[in-house]
Amino acid sequence: MSESIQHHRACHLCEAICGLTIETRDEQIVSIKGDPQDSFSRGHICPKAVALQDIQNDPDRLRHPMRRVGNEWQAIEWDAAFELVAERLAEIRERHGNNAVAVYQGNPSVHNYGLMTHSNYFLGQLKTRNRFSATSVDQLPHHLTSLMMYGHGLLIPIPDIDHTDFMLILGGNPLASNGSIMTVPDVEKRLKALKARGGKLVVVDPRRSETAAIADQHLFVRPGEDAALLFGLLNTLFEEGLSRASHLPVEGLDELRAAVAPFTAEAMSGRCGVPAEQIRQLARDFAAADKAVCYGRMGVSTQAFGTLCQWLVQAINLVTGNLDRVGGALCTQPAVDLVASTSGGHFNRWQSRVSGLPEYGGELPVSALAEEMLTEGEGQVRALVTVAGNPVLSTPNGRQLEQALDGLEFMLSIDFYINETTRYADLILPPTAPLEHDHYDTTFNVFAVRNVTRFNEAVLAKPAGALHDWEIFVGLAKAFAARTGIELKSTMAPEHMIDLGLRAGPHGDGSAAGLSLAKLRDYPHGLDLGPLQPNLAGRLKTTSRQVQAAPELFLGDVKRFASAPLLESDQLVLIGRRHVRSNNSWMHNYHRLVKGKPRHQLLMNPADLSRLELTDGQRVRVRSRVGMIEVEVAASDEMMPGVVSLPHGWGHARPGVQMGIASSQPGASANDLTDERQLDALSGNAALNGVPVRVEAA
Repeated sequence: MSESIQHHRACHLCEAICGLTIETRDEQIVSIKGDPQDSFSRGHICPKAVALQDIQNDPDRLRHPMRRVGNEWQAIEWDAAFELVAERLAEIRERHGNNAVAVYQGNPSVHNYGLMTHSNYFLGQLKTRNRFSATSVDQLPHHLTSLMMYGHGLLIPIPDIDHTDFMLILGGNPLASNGSIMTVPDVEKRLKALKARGGKLVVVDPRRSETAAIADQHLFVRPGEDAALLFGLLNTLFEEGLSRASHLPVEGLDELRAAVAPFTAEAMSGRCGVPAEQIRQLARDFAAADKAVCYGRMGVSTQAFGTLCQWLVQAINLVTGNLDRVGGALCTQPAVDLVASTSGGHFNRWQSRVSGLPEYGGELPVSALAEEMLTEGEGQVRALVTVAGNPVLSTPNGRQLEQALDGLEFMLSIDFYINETTRYADLILPPTAPLEHDHYDTTFNVFAVRNVTRFNEAVLAKPAGALHDWEIFVGLAKAFAARTGIELKSTMAPEHMIDLGLRAGPHGDGSAAGLSLAKLRDYPHGLDLGPLQPNLAGRLKTTSRQVQAAPELFLGDVKRFASAPLLESDQLVLIGRRHVRSNNSWMHNYHRLVKGKPRHQLLMNPADLSRLELTDGQRVRVRSRVGMIEVEVAASDEMMPGVVSLPHGWGHARPGVQMGIASSQPGASANDLTDERQLDALSGNAALNGVPVRVEAA
């Protein structure tokens, strides 16, 4: 028997990027543990990390390209697969135009740097306006806000969690998500450290979440009405003279003050469900703290006023002097600087064909995907390429999307599972498993609470005949270029791109560190480049090089907010929730993560159970405008009365899915209830929270 080998690697399964020590022997994983020498996570890991072994060994994971022939799947050689894709897509484009081909990229794309560096090498050749991604499921308001206020969609200030005195969290549950657009390993320890040094943690959520349970204060808020609370807070800051001058160059403060003037705490209390005096006291406490930060994440983005929420979060940090301040909200200075090296972004250059939803960064809102396939006429989508995504479970009205997928002329999926979406594909191309390729976090270093960087070699050898994700895109690009006569530019391996990015970055050739990939390889536990520092003034990409406090686009949407009707008082509304053992739809086929008690019940306040004459543990039907599911209901005093909660990403009982463990405990899909018509009209982002539902005995 060979001796065991220790490898050091960042976990890629969520945004926390915790360092791992992985022991192998004879190309088999022996153990996975936290790396105590990791420069960022210091030995912390969550339960997801140990499931890397399950992913590697999963018999359901595809190892070879598969072609659907009737109801059967048959293996196909790589070159033949590439030729088939080129032939079918070229033929559909020739008959129906470039926009007849659509693209959907899923959340795992940003967790795999080969996808980040090379997906567009092929997808860009398609020259379609019908590109969609998981961005518009939950986080588009973050990017649109940063584009309008700071000039770049990735210039998103991050909570300086280790130095703040007061942290206000809205729509976030980092103890379950491990942080969202806030890369922060061991967030529970950091939040408890905030309290231990005399700071205060306040959580606003319709559910007393895991994070709310350790907070100093938890406030229930009506789903979809976080904007009302934020307007009331900002109004109080101005009205009571609690604002503090910023050191940043700012335009539009007078317009901002005027925009929020009508929305007093008293006026907003009835909408958000938080008493006016609590709104005012929260504003006073926030302003009184020496260093404070307001952090609003996916829960406030996935609602009808998601972009207004993100704007108001940034405005609160700005007017209290906490933007670009130690202990407040700071921007990173990552080793590979995507803000410096990429375009800031674009908005509304074109609109979707059917509903006229706006483009952002070359993509349309995913809520429009199904209707673009189902609505006949010029420009109808007839072919789809999915990349590391499962939109049937992760986007609104999944049943409608299933109908649309079933009518396509051709579908290609780059994925290593036959899941709820890829079962409709004509061809599935599986990349190597996560531990079979090297790794660099191009995305999450941009949102980290410290400036960190690391590069890790593959833990296991690449199997014979397998291709990395970036190699698949190169193969597709070459075949498509040959078929269509496109002149294809040469490319390079992802690691060489990272080397160029490191050398061109703020810690590269022009700095004392002189960082390159060769140097970074000498730090297998990662390299800490220091705490976040004020730098926004020098990184602004707006035309005026000033913070735009009141973008015209946002001021126009204030009128929509002011005239929005309230729901009836007895109307139940649905929200989602996360769990530390799960990540969207892609972590349910691993025994280590799904063992134990079921966690996909519908949570309901006991008072609502009694009112509806239901009992704890009963099977119920949940209905919305678009669909119905059956699920077990569980009594929970964590829930705000009038609100029910169901986690997303489940619903694995669809026929044709070849994921044995997931199918054995399928749960129900929350996105069989969410409504593709219910969205943030400003950005087009899906409104997954605050969905009106009816619940009755099954």
